[in-house]
Amino acid sequence: MFRMVSVEDVVRIPPQKFGEPIDQVALEQIKLKYENYVDEELGYVILVTDVDIETTGKILPGDGSTHHKALFKLLTFFPELHEVVEGEIVEVTDFGAFVRIGPEDALLHVSQIIDDFITYDEKHGVLSGRETQRKLGKGNLVRGRIIAVSFPRGGSGGKIGITLRQPFLGRLEWIQEELKGKPARAERKA
Repeated sequence: MFRMVSVEDVVRIPPQKFGEPIDQVALEQIKLKYENYVDEELGYVILVTDVDIETTGKILPGDGSTHHKALFKLLTFFPELHEVVEGEIVEVTDFGAFVRIGPEDALLHVSQIIDDFITYDEKHGVLSGRETQRKLGKGNLVRGRIIAVSFPRGGSGGKIGITLRQPFLGRLEWIQEELKGKPARAERKA
């Protein structure tokens, strides 16, 4: 899920940036620190916006820089367990596929695609079910549910796992086929 988060932090303005507009320098420094950062509380930080910085700062002993309080917003992507997401398959391997959801790729393991024996056709770069003949390849759009999320220590990377093995999940074309093939509830009761 994408969300906007308000953050308050102290921004360090190095001496070589004195004389430049403080708003621009603060934005640069905050972007260097936060953009592309991954954190358990924030998630995947995508963008810094709306920086409001105090113009009066402090100088700390032994550091010629000024330190200013700043309030700013971060656009983040925070994957949550059981969240339903849509994405595009960007890579297919013998053990599964990688699906681009937001700024990160999630692993779709072969055991989580469909209830069928899956084979990998390396020549064509597709995973296909033996009995169902359903195929997944690069560029296919899928809807899946997040089943695993781990945030790294140190600020980059992370792992997301998804499944397609639940009703109304899978390749978007498969979902449309299922919806067309099943009569509406009212029709079934009649």
